[in-house]
Amino acid sequence: MVKPRVLVVQHQESCPPGLMGAWLEQAGCELVLVRPYLGETLPDVRDHDALLVLGGQMSANDDATVPWLAPLKQAIRDAVGLQVPVLGICLGHQLMAVALGGKVAPSPLGQTVGLQAIGWTSAAAEDLLTAGCSGEERAIHWNDDVVVSLPDAAVTLAACPRGDHQVVRFGQRAWGIQAHPEADADIVRPWAESDRERHRAQGIDQDAAIAAIDEARDALANHWRPLARRFAELAGVRDCVR
Repeated sequence: MVKPRVLVVQHQESCPPGLMGAWLEQAGCELVLVRPYLGETLPDVRDHDALLVLGGQMSANDDATVPWLAPLKQAIRDAVGLQVPVLGICLGHQLMAVALGGKVAPSPLGQTVGLQAIGWTSAAAEDLLTAGCSGEERAIHWNDDVVVSLPDAAVTLAACPRGDHQVVRFGQRAWGIQAHPEADADIVRPWAESDRERHRAQGIDQDAAIAAIDEARDALANHWRPLARRFAELAGVRDCVR
């Protein structure tokens, strides 16, 4: 039996596929990891069964300084048009929004840090990816930018407590998640270190935030592993328009 091939785009060393990658492999997928920050060339999305775009510190608007963003946005548009399943995480979510006609900007409310509740909308209950969600999910957020304008036909499936688009369906088989279901405390620690001085000035207790993430690790896995399995199932359905 041929394993579904998932093209995974990693933007920097500190933002790996993490738990999401492990869950996709456990669900029978083969991961094809490309790291353009090391000079690796983005493959043709048509040669893969799904596309996973990870997070990173850069902005989704940084085409002029991050050379792989423009080709990646075109790959996202190609995948959506071909109905190749796409999942974007944090920066990946924001890149999908911009690639398809939306807008991304720094949040006027400032950075979102730590565990947040997932505010599912009524549309989530009938969605191919999120229909099985319980309503009790939480997720790790660590983001400065947010999607401030959705592309035409995009549907918000969840919103953060403060109102940001948290989970979005961008196409029939294309989703973005502002949060980090792939992360755990070990992945988050380097992010916290890079923000240490800023958080100290803002009075953010990083140690408490990381401890809460670590304490919730089993619950977070229970919340997000099923979604990874559903994405793997979609990658295994070979009726894409190719």
